Amino acid sequence: MEDRLRKYLSSIKPLDQEILEKAQERLNSLTKPKGSLGRLEEFGKLFVGIRGDLEERVRKKVVFVYAGDHGVVEEGVSAFPKEVTKQMVYTFLRGGAGINVVARHAGCHVVVVDIGVDGEIEAEGLVKRKIKNGTNNISKGPAMAREDAIKSIMVGIELVEEYVERGYNLFATGDMGIGNTTPSSAIYAVITGKDVDEVTGKGTGISDEALKKKREVVRKAIEVNRPNPKDPIDVLSKVGGFEIGGIAGTIIGCAYNRMPVVVDGIISTAGALIAVSLNPTIKDYIFCAHRSAAFGHQAALEWLGKEPMLDLKMRLGEGTGAAIGMWLIELGEKILHEMETFKEAEVTEGKEVFQPGS
Repeated sequence: MEDRLRKYLSSIKPLDQEILEKAQERLNSLTKPKGSLGRLEEFGKLFVGIRGDLEERVRKKVVFVYAGDHGVVEEGVSAFPKEVTKQMVYTFLRGGAGINVVARHAGCHVVVVDIGVDGEIEAEGLVKRKIKNGTNNISKGPAMAREDAIKSIMVGIELVEEYVERGYNLFATGDMGIGNTTPSSAIYAVITGKDVDEVTGKGTGISDEALKKKREVVRKAIEVNRPNPKDPIDVLSKVGGFEIGGIAGTIIGCAYNRMPVVVDGIISTAGALIAVSLNPTIKDYIFCAHRSAAFGHQAALEWLGKEPMLDLKMRLGEGTGAAIGMWLIELGEKILHEMETFKEAEVTEGKEVFQPGS
């Protein structure tokens, strides 16, 4: 299975620079001062550059919400018990969670994936890709076997390929898993090289005393497992989570299929760190939806070298920020394709006729 993953990784190509240049030429010719629509222009340009087709339009949008539990919850690192993971999966499937509301507004499909929830869930619409009933306690040993880490990544890749066949061409990542900011913080620390205290925050809103304990747990997990930062699969297997692996796989699958992927907050960015560590070219296929208000996210964004699309002080997760990001990308694509050029509109170009801000 690892050989199969390597084949995907080795087949990822850089973006089409010619398409990017042509997109910029069109943006510069539209009936507006150059660059006056700011980053919306960047979003439209990058969308067609990733797809390798100047005429590509956003057709169908999907956010994968991966759900998994974490053995480290027994260390008191979360304000909520692990049972909430399963309860929230049912809420997603009923359409009553934050991601459902945002996705309806953004016009994207929500796919809920059980990749590692502790216990069985029987509900219509759930995608079952369970690897195990949650990870092991990372403060005592590895989260999962290396083989299971690879399986979790392959789940994400295979789901992308399935939805590409269904006509989707804009993807996003989301998560659900009580305690999952703890493994995410461990991944941040190992891959970025930052001190644990710099990348470990209160997550769901724990007390100052609990935060101190959480940082101790993250530090212990790294000391006990000694994950190798030069081997991202080792990092995922030792201190990660099944949903983080699924997110990493989604990002890899999108890059392989030349599909743009919008990454959400803390947990999704942990998946991005794994994916980009496996192949740095993958970074160019990623839109970072927002700067999470959750502590430590900025360090990961800096490591990725990505400027977030938004800063709304959000920290819910679930893919909520990513769904908003998809809506903005579609808007950018419409600007690129639907605005008239000066020539088409028969508007005279030149500063003396068309003043910026006029």
